[in-house]
Amino acid sequence: MNIQKKIKTILLLLVISTLFISCKDTSKTNFDDTEHTSVFYLIRHAEKDRSDSTNKNPFLTTQGIERTKKWAVFFKNKKIDAVYSTNYKRTRQTALPIAKNNNLEIISYTPKKFITEEFIQNNKGKHIVIVGHSNTTPQLVNRLLGEKKYEDIPDGDNNDLFIVTHTKNTVTSKREKVH
Repeated sequence: MNIQKKIKTILLLLVISTLFISCKDTSKTNFDDTEHTSVFYLIRHAEKDRSDSTNKNPFLTTQGIERTKKWAVFFKNKKIDAVYSTNYKRTRQTALPIAKNNNLEIISYTPKKFITEEFIQNNKGKHIVIVGHSNTTPQLVNRLLGEKKYEDIPDGDNNDLFIVTHTKNTVTSKREKVH
């Protein structure tokens, strides 16, 4: 082989090597980011029956049942991995259509002991729905954020949605009204 052919072959190999190196697969990095992104959806229970002020554990009203259907539609096309609810009739009724749409069981929780570092780590990369109350829902959002950002929800307000997103390096939140 003459010198010119050797030089051409070496140059060709260098170009091919450079192409392979510059076209390295970055999908693993993107997958890792997705794998580490957790989304927590927090809502208050739907409208409860207030006809008996002594009843501390009422069912939902007809309007509340209609709202549960709206929540089920809202969450239908989201990848939900778990649905949590306090052990009250109104929160469980609110959570049930969401859980059924995703073939999940409702997991009961106690608000004071619920959001921990272990809980956050165990749900890394998952999409979680948490159904609570006018006072506990903002408290749980604040715990997920690590700061006191949200106040209690007004008593007649049942359409707030809090979305807390944990990525590898950031925690963000937003509050929406779902009608």
